[in-house]
Amino acid sequence: MIYEAIISTIDTLGNAHVTPFGISMHDDLVVISPYKPSTTLDNILATEHAVMNLTDDVRVFAGALTKRQAWALLPASKVTGFRLADTLAHKELKLVKVIDDALRPQLFMEVLHAEQHQAFNGFNRAQAAVIELAVLVSRLTRLPMEQIKQDITYHTIAIEKTAGARELEAWGWLMEAVTNHQAALNGDNIA
Repeated sequence: MIYEAIISTIDTLGNAHVTPFGISMHDDLVVISPYKPSTTLDNILATEHAVMNLTDDVRVFAGALTKRQAWALLPASKVTGFRLADTLAHKELKLVKVIDDALRPQLFMEVLHAEQHQAFNGFNRAQAAVIELAVLVSRLTRLPMEQIKQDITYHTIAIEKTAGARELEAWGWLMEAVTNHQAALNGDNIA
């Protein structure tokens, strides 16, 4: 099973990097499998730490992919790094094992510390639609444009029926990225 989370890491100079990731669990370890090349991969290998943030604010997913910072950070409690200031929960992780791969290595991370910050109030279908569009945006160069358009058409139904202000803002950011990508494929001038 894959869980969608926000992973925050730092480089050797202490600069934060925040990005969405699908993570899995294996024997109580968090498994992160970034594609190469990856800032997250480089940061975890260099510092051996990361923070997994669990949030229902889909603007963080969209903002990380579209270079819009929709979050504030606070220092982590037990590892050198940062967590989202406004998050439901976070887990501070330590690298314990690496299975290298030419495309997607697996990083096995032990949970050193976990904190619950807010209650989870349930799912909104529009949140799931934004997460799905975020996955598509993260793979714009890997997926055919026709498949992306079909998926967007399907997910637009949930946006139209159930989105609140946060979801609409995140959806707009991601749709702009799709539009810009399609324009670049078509050789259009992007202003």
